[in-house]
Amino acid sequence: MINQYFHKNILKAAVLTGCFFMCACENDVNEVRELGRKKVSIDEGRNIDSYLSMNGKMRAHLTAPLLLRYQGDSARKAEFPKSLHVDFYNDSLKIESQLNARYGRYLENENKVFLKDSVVAFNIKGDTLFCAELYWDQNTNKFYTDKKVIISKGFRSSLFIGLDGMTCNQDLSDLHLYRMQQGSFFNLPPDSTTTEKRPK
Repeated sequence: MINQYFHKNILKAAVLTGCFFMCACENDVNEVRELGRKKVSIDEGRNIDSYLSMNGKMRAHLTAPLLLRYQGDSARKAEFPKSLHVDFYNDSLKIESQLNARYGRYLENENKVFLKDSVVAFNIKGDTLFCAELYWDQNTNKFYTDKKVIISKGFRSSLFIGLDGMTCNQDLSDLHLYRMQQGSFFNLPPDSTTTEKRPK
């Protein structure tokens, strides 16, 4: 009699425990499904006018018509889907170079900006960079890419083509081209339609 009573209690406990685990599993599945349904929230900003300073000194001024900032993403990022423009300043707070691109993505965790689609950067010396994709590393103040890049030096007096990309400072100094196209350095004829003064 005691054994029969004992076995019945064991059976009840087993059934109740099974129900508990089934409920617990069901809750977990629902939570997982709910997580899958959650959408990353997006903050939107328009007519962006932002200044970047490092070590107490202003280094860059960014303007863009639209900013999309993604929240809840492990790789926090912000996008500039409708172009952006950046002015870079020297220690005297004078513009030393500028950059334009039709698209930009700021990787906050890496402190880098990825630029693509008609990327153009130029400095006050008349040097201009053209490429399809470019990274701007804010920690090192450098540009780099592994894509084809065209560099026009000295108000179009000469041309360099790096087939496998390049690295340079954000003022376009200390330029290193990778696999430079043969014959890419040459003097361009003066353009009679321009009023630019060429350096002597």
